[in-house]
Amino acid sequence: MSLLRDDSGATMVEYGIMVALIAAVCIVLVMTLGQSVSNSFSSVNSAL
Repeated sequence: MSLLRDDSGATMVEYGIMVALIAAVCIVLVMTLGQSVSNSFSSVNSAL
C-alpha cells in the first residue's frame, strides 16, 4: 500500500517541467536581448 502513496516520482516530474520552462524562458530572453543588442551595435556602427 505504501507504493500507492509514494509521490516522489511525481515531484521529480514537476521539478523537471519547472526546469524546462525556466530554460525555455531564458533561451527566449537571450535571443530577444541578443537581437536588440545586435541592432544597437549595427546602428552605432552605421552612424560612424
